[in-house]
Amino acid sequence: MIAAQERAVAGLAERIGAIGCGPRRIGRLVAHDAGMMEVTGFDYPIGFGGTIRTADGRSMKAEIAGFRGSRALMIPLDSDGAVRNGARVEPDMQSSQAQVGDGLLGRVIGPMGEPLDGGGPIISDAYWPLAGKRSNVLNRGRVTQPIDLGVRAINGLLTAGYGQRIAIAAGSGVGKSVLIGQIIANADVDIAVIGLIGERGREVSDFVETKLAGPMKGRTVTVAVPADYSPVLRLRAAARATAIAEYFRSLGKRVLLIIDSLTRIAHAQREIGLSLGEPPTMKGYPPSSLALIPRLIERAGNDRASGGSITAIYTVLADGGDMEDPVVDTARAIVDGHIILSRLLSEQGVFPAIDVGKSLSRVATDIIPDAHRAAQANFRRLWSAYEENRDLLLMGAYREGSDPIIDEAVERREELLDYIRQDADTSVSLDDSVATLEMGFTT
Repeated sequence: MIAAQERAVAGLAERIGAIGCGPRRIGRLVAHDAGMMEVTGFDYPIGFGGTIRTADGRSMKAEIAGFRGSRALMIPLDSDGAVRNGARVEPDMQSSQAQVGDGLLGRVIGPMGEPLDGGGPIISDAYWPLAGKRSNVLNRGRVTQPIDLGVRAINGLLTAGYGQRIAIAAGSGVGKSVLIGQIIANADVDIAVIGLIGERGREVSDFVETKLAGPMKGRTVTVAVPADYSPVLRLRAAARATAIAEYFRSLGKRVLLIIDSLTRIAHAQREIGLSLGEPPTMKGYPPSSLALIPRLIERAGNDRASGGSITAIYTVLADGGDMEDPVVDTARAIVDGHIILSRLLSEQGVFPAIDVGKSLSRVATDIIPDAHRAAQANFRRLWSAYEENRDLLLMGAYREGSDPIIDEAVERREELLDYIRQDADTSVSLDDSVATLEMGFTT
């Protein structure tokens, strides 16, 4: 009880500090064109929110996205409401803070923190900055302990650790959401925070009702925003999910953060950047769109001070199956490992359709023993030998006996695939995954 009261007092102090004691600066709307509002007299930083009093007596939320001279450029968070020149713009002093606390566990909320599950108001005892709290880079601990994600192929071949950042990249319809649901249900963590960003509304409700129906539901916070919402709200949802994960990490919790998907976040920032007049670069992405990705990913990881961790998984949609897509490439350069899902394996009925040869965990060698490492290397050797000679094998151009490694890869192909295959509703522990791998693939 005392700890909860102390957190509540600390949260109140942060809110008071964020609000400040000076006079509120009221702005006036002077222009509104193509979803971009120009406001005078509204001297606040980028990301600050405001409330616009509309002509029909209602209010509309907006957020500062940039500046043009002395005018603030604001993007509305919704399109409902008739605005007119001269409308009053009032500052929203709580716009940069996220409600956090145990009252969020088991709940589904929207990008502004509003409850979506019909469970009544959110009872919150603390606040956390949406943009996070910047800390000394040396306070980030190393990844030293393996995490059990319940998926044999990941546990055995792409072993992840607490505090690792992982990207799951694939085209549409290859099984990303199913794999994510399997990880949520089976991961050995204290709390899971899920950000469903820019998905179809039907998929959001389906995910909540099916993937979160198990015992993990009471330890999960879900932040959801459909694809038809304002790009600012899509960015806010990602920031809110990350802020909630940071709060629980500060309490020493082992947190699993899942953002689905990073591509939709980049698309939202692209809409905003192009509206602000930024020049499009690779595939139409302005510089701010790709710069947002490392800022978001770098907020996850281990915290030496609290002993907590955020193990983050970001899904990336490879448009047209292009693994050289700018978002895929940028994310892959920042994260500590990436999992590539193969459409070919998916079409062959292999789930999860993980392309072992193209996937990598950068921390695996630091957190697994020598015997496990040797079995991993042997599995990869056989996998790569088959994939590199697939065309020759399919055409019948390879003559048996020409290469003993290829011969072994062909002979054991089904054994390789059987190790990867796993029903979506099953869990395989880290110990069992490693034992099976070492038993079958130790040289």
